[in-house]
Amino acid sequence: MTVKEIFESMEYGPAPESAADAYAWLVDQGDRFGHFIDGAFTAPGEGFEAKNPATGEVLALLSQASAEDVDAAVAAARKAQPKWERLGGPGRARYLYGLARLVQKNARLFAVLETLDNGKPLRESRDIDVPLVHRHFYHHAGLAQLLEVERPDRRAHGVCGQVIPWNFPLLMLAWKVAPALAAGNTVVLKPAEWTSLTALLFADICRQAGLPKGVVNIVTGDGEVGERIVTHEGVDKVAFTGSTDVGRRIRKQTAGQGKALTLELGGKSAYIVFEDADIDSAIEGLVDAIWLNGGQVCCAGSRLLVQEGIADDFQARLQERMGKLRIGNPLDKCIDVGAMADPVQVERVRRLVEGSAAGERFAAAVEMPETGAFYPPTLITGLAPSDTLMQQEVFGPVLVSTTFRTPAEAVALANNTRYGLAASVWSESLNLALDVAPKLAAGVVWVNGTNMFDAAAPFGGVRESGFGREGGWAGLDAYLKPTRAQKALRPVAGFTGGANGVVEGMDRTPKLYIGGKQTRPDGGYSRVIYGKSGKALGQVPVANRKDIRNAVEAARGAAAWGRTSGHARAQIIYYMAENLSSRADDFARVLNAMSGGRSGASEVEASVDRLFTWAAWADKFAGEAAAVPIRGMALALREPVGVIGAFCADEAPLLGLVSVLGAVMAMGNRAVLIASEPFPLAAMELVQVLETSDVPAGVANLLVGPVAELAPHLAGHADVEAVWSFASADLSEVIERESAGNLKRTWVNNGRALDWYDAGGCRAFLEAATEVKTAWVPYGE
Repeated sequence: MTVKEIFESMEYGPAPESAADAYAWLVDQGDRFGHFIDGAFTAPGEGFEAKNPATGEVLALLSQASAEDVDAAVAAARKAQPKWERLGGPGRARYLYGLARLVQKNARLFAVLETLDNGKPLRESRDIDVPLVHRHFYHHAGLAQLLEVERPDRRAHGVCGQVIPWNFPLLMLAWKVAPALAAGNTVVLKPAEWTSLTALLFADICRQAGLPKGVVNIVTGDGEVGERIVTHEGVDKVAFTGSTDVGRRIRKQTAGQGKALTLELGGKSAYIVFEDADIDSAIEGLVDAIWLNGGQVCCAGSRLLVQEGIADDFQARLQERMGKLRIGNPLDKCIDVGAMADPVQVERVRRLVEGSAAGERFAAAVEMPETGAFYPPTLITGLAPSDTLMQQEVFGPVLVSTTFRTPAEAVALANNTRYGLAASVWSESLNLALDVAPKLAAGVVWVNGTNMFDAAAPFGGVRESGFGREGGWAGLDAYLKPTRAQKALRPVAGFTGGANGVVEGMDRTPKLYIGGKQTRPDGGYSRVIYGKSGKALGQVPVANRKDIRNAVEAARGAAAWGRTSGHARAQIIYYMAENLSSRADDFARVLNAMSGGRSGASEVEASVDRLFTWAAWADKFAGEAAAVPIRGMALALREPVGVIGAFCADEAPLLGLVSVLGAVMAMGNRAVLIASEPFPLAAMELVQVLETSDVPAGVANLLVGPVAELAPHLAGHADVEAVWSFASADLSEVIERESAGNLKRTWVNNGRALDWYDAGGCRAFLEAATEVKTAWVPYGE
């Protein structure tokens, strides 16, 4: 027998991992767990079973947290937070280093317990999850060490409520806890009901590390417990990873509460294979993209898009590779696909697949375990873009596929989804790959790779995949707020005047500015603006929801602005500043007449300076390279958000508007701005500056009208990517609630005033006007 024949005839034998240490730890805890509150485990209470999904074996009994338990956890976190923050970044770093080392020392225990509880193959929990967990604690220890130098004007939010899913129980804990602690926050965390055991082991590790009492608190239970946490009045910041439907509900529940919120939600990620790709490499990448963790991955490459020229060959090779996957006991180190997290999830996947008659279904001809929560690796080809399985997240080992002809069609198909979490691009032409990657609506793009993660590289989505980032400085910033306290913002009302409302001089009724043109309001109404003395100063149009619709449509049509170079955008903003400066006296008179004050000249001067500042930033806020441990680059690129709607400030009607408009334009976005309702004349005058400054049609759209009536329409518009509010009227709750429809980003003032003359706030505008897209580009043979 030749060596070749020996290798071809060899079969994998079982290589089971002993679970003795994990069982011993469970026994040491009495196989029953309470909650971890204020540095100690509470007595076990009534609750539910933690089961091994591969066998159905009961591993432990867990407690269902009551409202009193959540109150106690929040109170402990609140009590511990000031002292933890005062410890300083370097002091907190020591504890984070300690946690990282203890995770490493107990790596095998964590890996085995994770596999028992979750059902994923031991190879994945051992070689992917646990190393990433201690990498996150090490990396964030370093960020804590540098925090006071790098972010001197930021501080912790306070108490963070965190709710994590069942697909990566320990890794999601690290993604949430590490940045929260590094920033000086304390934590109340709820692990998923199905997979709580490694979170409780981590609590034990916190005790061993000597972490101060109350800094980390863990309560177990069902979704009702998570709801109590995110809506608790003692929680300052909420971080959630899970389904889009639950994320949308959390956005509504927290609307108007003044809580910071980040959501990492579902996905339907495209896996694009061009005809010049290395097919075998792309297939191996695809195995990791969709069958890692049984497909229970939010960024799984679940939509395969293959160029037509290689589609038949690719599908044949893929089906052959699927037949060689090994499914079975997750503790066997030779297993490729383990159990799903719970039989309930298996049944959900089965219903979705069997409920769709479209396409051709291929199930891998592999030996399946007779018992346990297993589902066979499945491929469904020949689907149309509108088919249910091409649009809905399955969250299981099911791959759906279609073909494309041109790069433009590939981009269109990839973006034909409500999600925007991740995408993979496979091509031996780096020019082609890097041409396609920026066009994809996704927070993460992997080139010739998939499912690459690191603590230094921001991760997160756009569209209905949520908002906010985890990892790197962008992830840490989500756990920080400005150090300077903001004063309460009192509602600002305009002045009233004589009944006749006669405006002296020539009749110059301003119009709305939509799509580069002055247009009359749809409703045909206008109103008089009075000065402090009661004198009629002018008339302004009154916009309605149809005007918002027209403005958003014009903004969507100006998408080319986002592809304009930063240098070109800067020149136009500089031009705006020059034209505003040339009319400084006119604007100052208007501002003084509206407010009855004498500060108009200083506001105009600050507005000109602010435009120069935004022009300066236009080609300088582009992102950074993340130092990730691969042969390659992970580029955290700053991209425009898209169409941003904003309600402008009343206390600084020109400076507030210019601060928003300049930032939006500088970063490549298009604006739909609602001018100050009590003091709109300066904004209407600004139209002439825009018309003479070469601003492309649709980039800047200015409306004026009743903000309380317009807010729900702008915030609820499906073609708007973000809504900001700095108006003195109380719009925060309605904007956050209505934004839940398509989970757009929001930035609202919650009744607090910004210092519009403080240029130190500029970075916050730049961050709000951009999304971080992390592009992974490995290189080498």
